[in-house]
Amino acid sequence: MAEKDHHEQESSATNQSKELKKKKRIKCLLYIFLFAVSHAIIMIVFTLTILKIRTPKFRLTSAAFGSFRYSAAASNPSFNIMIIAELSVKNRNFGRFKFRDSNISFYYNDVVVGSAFVPSGRAGARSTRRFAVAADLSSAGFSDRAQLSAGLGSGVLLLKSRSKLRGNVGKLVVLKKKKSSEMDCDIAINLAKKIVGDLSCI
Repeated sequence: MAEKDHHEQESSATNQSKELKKKKRIKCLLYIFLFAVSHAIIMIVFTLTILKIRTPKFRLTSAAFGSFRYSAAASNPSFNIMIIAELSVKNRNFGRFKFRDSNISFYYNDVVVGSAFVPSGRAGARSTRRFAVAADLSSAGFSDRAQLSAGLGSGVLLLKSRSKLRGNVGKLVVLKKKKSSEMDCDIAINLAKKIVGDLSCI
């Protein structure tokens, strides 16, 4: 009888030991699963934020003027203006944006009236690069005198600025992704005050 009780105690202890080991294995597997899930979430967040490449924004942010001459006379309407444009390259990426030489063109009613050279440069990670370029704007190439006279006579000279920056966004030090950023801005110049009255970019 005593031997039977002893056997039952050993069997019970063995079962308890097996149960404990089973629980430990389950707990260990649970920890591994939770670690794998958290690691996957971190990788997804990393991919969506750090590695996602966004297109840098290239904008004309403000403008001042040097020489400023214009005439709205119907017989000979014209304008000759030197514009000093401040440009910005906003890089929202976690890697720097390195861009090549480019040009910015200014249009009056879809006719080019001036252009300027945009030198190569770089915008650091999550930062904005600002610089200025100067261009001489002239109506010499615009042939519709009546339209030009009416436009200048309104007191507001409506221009467009367009440009495209091509370059590379660096990621993880050694990897690079080609990206280009386009500028398309509307500029309204108040002729009487010789200032930019309105400026908007898309």
